Amino acid sequence: MNRGKSSDETLIEMDRTAWSGGEENNGFHTSSDKEILQLENAESMLSVVSECTSAVSVCSSHSSVTVCEQCEREHTEPQQHLTSFKGVDKQQQSKDSVYFRDGVRRIDFVLSYIDDKDGEKKQDRRKEFEANLEKAGLELETEDKSESEDGRTYFLKIHAPWEVLATYADVLKIKVPFKTNDIPDKKAVPMSWLCTPYRLPERVMQPEPDYFTATFDKSKTDFFLIEDKDTFFPPSTRNRIVYYILSRCRYSKEDKDKKGIKRLLNNGTYAAAFPLHDCRYWTRSRDANCDSERYSLYKHWAGFSRFYKEQPLNLIRKYYGEKIGIYFAWLGFYTEMLSYAAVVGLLCFIYGVASFDENVWSKEICNDSIGGQIVMCPLCDKKCGYWKLSTTCSSSWQSYLFDNTATVFFAIFMGIWVTLFLEFWKRRQARLEYEWDLVDMEEEQQQLQLRPEYETKCTHRRRNPVTQDMEPYLPLKSKCARSILSGATVLFWISLIIACIIGVIAYRLAVFAAFASIMKDSPTSKLEVVGSLITPQFATSVTASCINFVIIMFLNFLYERVAIKITDMEVPKTHVEYENKLTVKMFLFQFVNYYSSCFYVAFFKGKFVGYPGDYAYMFGKWRNEECEPGGCLIELTTQLVIVMVGKQVWGNIQEALVPWLRNWWVSRNARNHPESLYSRWEQDHDLQSFSQLGLFYEYLEMVIQFGFITLFVASFPLAPLLALMNNILEVRVDAWKFTTQFRRPVAAKAHGIGAWDEILNMIAVFSVVTNAFIVSFTSDMIPRLVHKYTHQTSAGDAMEGYINNSLSVFNISQFRPDNRPDDGENPDWFYGSNITTCRYRDYRYPPGHEEQYKHTMQFWHILAAKFAFIIIMEHVVFVVKFFVAWLIPDVPSDVKSRIKRERYLIQDYLHNYELEKLKIQLSQNGPNIEQCTCPTTAATPVKMEVLSDCLT
Repeated sequence: MNRGKSSDETLIEMDRTAWSGGEENNGFHTSSDKEILQLENAESMLSVVSECTSAVSVCSSHSSVTVCEQCEREHTEPQQHLTSFKGVDKQQQSKDSVYFRDGVRRIDFVLSYIDDKDGEKKQDRRKEFEANLEKAGLELETEDKSESEDGRTYFLKIHAPWEVLATYADVLKIKVPFKTNDIPDKKAVPMSWLCTPYRLPERVMQPEPDYFTATFDKSKTDFFLIEDKDTFFPPSTRNRIVYYILSRCRYSKEDKDKKGIKRLLNNGTYAAAFPLHDCRYWTRSRDANCDSERYSLYKHWAGFSRFYKEQPLNLIRKYYGEKIGIYFAWLGFYTEMLSYAAVVGLLCFIYGVASFDENVWSKEICNDSIGGQIVMCPLCDKKCGYWKLSTTCSSSWQSYLFDNTATVFFAIFMGIWVTLFLEFWKRRQARLEYEWDLVDMEEEQQQLQLRPEYETKCTHRRRNPVTQDMEPYLPLKSKCARSILSGATVLFWISLIIACIIGVIAYRLAVFAAFASIMKDSPTSKLEVVGSLITPQFATSVTASCINFVIIMFLNFLYERVAIKITDMEVPKTHVEYENKLTVKMFLFQFVNYYSSCFYVAFFKGKFVGYPGDYAYMFGKWRNEECEPGGCLIELTTQLVIVMVGKQVWGNIQEALVPWLRNWWVSRNARNHPESLYSRWEQDHDLQSFSQLGLFYEYLEMVIQFGFITLFVASFPLAPLLALMNNILEVRVDAWKFTTQFRRPVAAKAHGIGAWDEILNMIAVFSVVTNAFIVSFTSDMIPRLVHKYTHQTSAGDAMEGYINNSLSVFNISQFRPDNRPDDGENPDWFYGSNITTCRYRDYRYPPGHEEQYKHTMQFWHILAAKFAFIIIMEHVVFVVKFFVAWLIPDVPSDVKSRIKRERYLIQDYLHNYELEKLKIQLSQNGPNIEQCTCPTTAATPVKMEVLSDCLT
């Protein structure tokens, strides 16, 4: 917790030349005359203020208050001396000034609006809203439209004085320091010097002073370590408190339910509402009172040249709040853990390259005397002719790079890696929760902080059995109806996705025959390097994957809006409940949207094709697709790469390029204006607004990526490497976007990553099953192992003859007329030889056998081996997962001891504090008590309307 400035710093830190002139504070002060303050008058006034302030500080420790003579003579409060200054001219004020014109009161929030010609209703709303803000204790100052860069926009600046901050810090249970931490730091990590190149300087990391903290209590301010009230609450806490008030302030006298800045933004009463950045991102602020934290973040965090450096998480948390800090902590930790998976995946790929010569079955396919003599049955009806197995030579070699012995090892490794990632993140999160004062952030407290929309839409009231207060609620009948409608909508959209996927499958089946007919005489087949790669199967797979990606993006664009609307319709009670409901809806949709095509290729394609003479058809029209003799694994890899990489590239363009173009378009004229005219609030107004669901989309993008690298990683060991490269860029793109392209978000607290934690656990468990099935049914690993151990002999390689053994025989004369190739579709070599049979991928008895075309015993042996492998792999991985989860505690031992020590000290110090307070009260009951000599008006505190769902 930042304790603020030193108490010996002056209250007003301004240059002497700043008092040369100024304007009246429009919208805040009542006086309209303009005056020029001479330096001597300013200094004398400062001395009066100093005298008054010191008198108040002396008085505050007694039961009575003695004010200075000028206060008593003018019957004003000491603070009014400060607000009477009109000394800072806008032309002389720093471009990055975040203070009112008096140079003392900090701007905690800014509202902007354009005064429309037909905006009487809006004007009345603003007048009532601003009056209620002042009743709540906030101080306002308006910048006239003539002072703005466009000449049309008014800016309302808001300042929260100490009384307001203290009240709402009590309401929101904000933790503040009360004692220096007395637990010794743990010993330095051995060999820590190795990490020096990756570390940032201490001045950038800005580690928080180590204090024990307790929830703020306004009645016990002297219990806490308060050195300077002006800087005790950091700007992120201040804007959070102000936004809490804004979201609950009424703007209508007639209707009490009409309240909140969100509704005023939606109906156009205000154009924008945002806290201010403290400076321009590319240079430090010229105002000595500004910390220039934005500049530090841009220089040491958002720069792409800093990709190898650690993130300044404490500074991120201090500037943006805990919720955004947790996101970047999780993203950084996920990226760090990805590096280990990427290294192992790369080693598995290198093993595939190194053992290339051991690929006996690919050699047989490419051998003219083996693969060149095997005639394969047509892959489609009518338009596909007979073909030789040797034409799949290239795809067979490619498939081996990802379908080898290392694939099994990597699938098992990733199942354990996922567990380690989740368990170590729990420990990291627990440490952050303690360091960032999130340990005792009561869920009940969050439940009491209702969403303003919930209070507005729920007209029914009932008594809370715990607090005995009347609170809004949604009747069970209405809640059930809304939930049913919401669930039906989600099911409809998921069904729509499945329908689109079926449409893509139908496209694959329909165009394969066309590609086969067109490409047999295509000039691309004569190209030296890529000619052999451009096959009908490849063309069908790539075009279908691209079409599927376009459909995914389009449906995603539509469903985002639908999910928000149906979540709003459900009227969740709290912000946490709202985000959880939206998270579940969006993830269910995205899960089906992004992964369904991969599931089709992995588990359905080539599994239900029948056999020559009795093929299976989709809708009785299109013949089901077959896998190449090399298997469907290489096609799954192609599908995975296109969707995964395409999504990442599109996401980075959408996140970085689009906001930059929008900001450039909005502020293209502002660069031509003099620097002194383009104020801090105008600069931020021209930036993009960071929506309340901005982090939600960031998490969603990363969780979808997490699914790709875990659910289907057995088909593509390089997936973690691609994800790692993307995430290294993603961290810096997000940092650059936050610091340069978006307005400063309202700070918010969060325990952790919320519902995403459960989703990640679900994916982790599901990934073990999917990878086991991919190795068993999509890969050819199990059939090859069965062949190897059943044909093991002392002479020769056991894998010799595998290709011939894995292909069944069919009599060409038994083809149905509908399945036979049309005249002219067969290659020339087919007519020059007497070919009576063709081969196909399966384990069936040959023609002439008493059980011809039925599955052989080898088929059942391989099927049993596949299921046995699935059971063994799942049990081994799950046992290791649960053992690792049990072995690694969720909370580090030193964090547990610190939490226990802090809770003990809170009780002990509060007990001693109350005793001391009682002793002082008893000692003041003596006969000689000085009576209060202050005027009643000076001693009476300012009345303030508290807007809170937590108070009665």
